[in-house]
Amino acid sequence: MALKRRTTILVALGLVAAVLIVLWKPSVLIYGFQQAGLYAAVAIPMGLILGIVHIVNLAHGEFMMIAAYATYFACMATGMDPLFAIVPTAAVTAAFGWLVYRLTIRRAIKAPELNQLILTFGISILLSQVVNLLFTSQTRKISLDYVSASVDIGDFSFGVWPFVFLVAAGLMAWGLRLYLTKTTGGKAALAVGQNPRGAAIVGIDVDRTYGIVFAIAMALVGGMGALFLTKSAIFPAVGSPFTMRSFCLVAMAGVGNIPGILGASVLLGICESVLRGTRELRGWADIVFFVLIFVVILGRSIKGKKA
Repeated sequence: MALKRRTTILVALGLVAAVLIVLWKPSVLIYGFQQAGLYAAVAIPMGLILGIVHIVNLAHGEFMMIAAYATYFACMATGMDPLFAIVPTAAVTAAFGWLVYRLTIRRAIKAPELNQLILTFGISILLSQVVNLLFTSQTRKISLDYVSASVDIGDFSFGVWPFVFLVAAGLMAWGLRLYLTKTTGGKAALAVGQNPRGAAIVGIDVDRTYGIVFAIAMALVGGMGALFLTKSAIFPAVGSPFTMRSFCLVAMAGVGNIPGILGASVLLGICESVLRGTRELRGWADIVFFVLIFVVILGRSIKGKKA
């Protein structure tokens, strides 16, 4: 009930903000939704891992970066469009995620949370530095004609391709909901997420379930890496900001609340868009998520003391 209430509040705040912004500056709303789609599509896999495996993966953005680099070089070598690379990139990233889980993360599942954070932070540094050493910090981008498609409404023109991230986020949320509620593996994952010891008692392989969930999350991140490449340039540090924003969104929505991540993403995207649309406040747009997560944590602390 608490998660549903939180989701309802986030959606309501987003709708109120949307109405106010439409009356003020419609372009801010459009760009806000486009940015929200990208943030949600990257954050949802982190929410899946945190909700079931109960570990904060600080290398989350770096997995997306690795997938984007792999897609870039595959496309350069074969002339393939990044859209056709989404599925194979997702499969390779899933296998890589499974390997990383088996070699490192599974050994820290029962360790103190600080140890888990240090481990995943170390993985993030390792991945970014390896890419930097191999390919330098040079920015790389693929030019695609369809990405520049736009729509004109009166004197206002805006690109339509970024809405693909909003569609991707919706499909992720829908697909994960079906997986977790309609399949045997998904129901086992939910059971493990709620009570690992009880799940083990009834015969569920907890370690294997953790590995599968981590691999699924990395597959989604890998697919997003390929999709991200269609619009944005990539460089070794491109993933770090998405890790921080994803953690912010998961914290705002609540652990395990994937639909809530969509609402939180809309709120964050619109807030950033409003700040970027205001000349005096433009410099604050990249750190507004710190303010939001501070407000959320402070609010929960006050609520916890009252309870």
